[in-house]
Amino acid sequence: MGMIRDSVDARALRFALVFPVLLAAAFVVCALLIRPDIPDPMAVRWTEAGPAGFAPFSAFVTFGGLIIALVGWLVLGQAVPLSRPAVMRRLMMGAGLTVSLFVTTVLAAVLVGQAGIADVREARVDMTVLALGSGAALPLGVIMGFVFKADERWSVDDDRAVRQALDREIDPELAADSVRLWVHARSSVFVMLGVASLFPAALISIAVPWLGALLVALAVLAAAFLFARVIVDRSGLRVFAAGFVRVMQVPASAISSATPAVVRAADYGGWGYRHHGGTTAMLVSSGPAVVVNRADGKKVAISGGSADSAERVAAVLSRVAARARGGK
Repeated sequence: MGMIRDSVDARALRFALVFPVLLAAAFVVCALLIRPDIPDPMAVRWTEAGPAGFAPFSAFVTFGGLIIALVGWLVLGQAVPLSRPAVMRRLMMGAGLTVSLFVTTVLAAVLVGQAGIADVREARVDMTVLALGSGAALPLGVIMGFVFKADERWSVDDDRAVRQALDREIDPELAADSVRLWVHARSSVFVMLGVASLFPAALISIAVPWLGALLVALAVLAAAFLFARVIVDRSGLRVFAAGFVRVMQVPASAISSATPAVVRAADYGGWGYRHHGGTTAMLVSSGPAVVVNRADGKKVAISGGSADSAERVAAVLSRVAARARGGK
């Protein structure tokens, strides 16, 4: 038991266990309150012609409550292990709240859309309930992600930090041979994405909520891949799109030279991760970049953030490449 307590966030665990149950119980109670106005069996599936699938009221409410609880446990449970970074646990706590509320909203919209009808063939999904509930679920999840304070304990990240500190003490030049850099597109690009997606999505969601949500999700995905994390150390170059998807890994021994440059993204196939001719590029904007010549004749181009940071990345890459080839 002691090992379990040392490996989980107790507050997150309590919330992950209790909140989905309370939400499911609230759904069941509210469903029973409007039970006299709901047809039995009730519609649970629709086609273009109208209701096409039916289920008993008791089965719908029972399975609906179970789905709310299981989905909540599954997603919120990802915020419980202390082995995960605090930022990830906060994100999963917010995502769990949003998903749980959205699932409850969908089930409630199915119920309310059938309240007071005389013929089950007139059943529909109440779009007002769906839109209002979905609109509330997202900001509440964002708020939860900000206000939730992840339990801070000694973690794998702390072990890594201690090892890195010890390595720097043993080898003072190690820090000079390491660069960690975040690069991203200009703010105007993200504003353009927001204008081109959020406003249309708000209008579309009134008629087709899932399509509006899909448009927002695609915009968020596109924005995420206009961020990149660049890591340079004695092992070589690694680049992670969106901060965690590794798209490039070039060993130091495979690098022949690295030079700073000012590039146009269009010359390399555009923004994001691209293969263009014999060059692999991860560019989040036009401007300062680092062009790496590989020993096999291929090239790699990565955004360098500013001119100073691009020069530093190129210098470190050249130094670690020379060290790997036995130059030092």
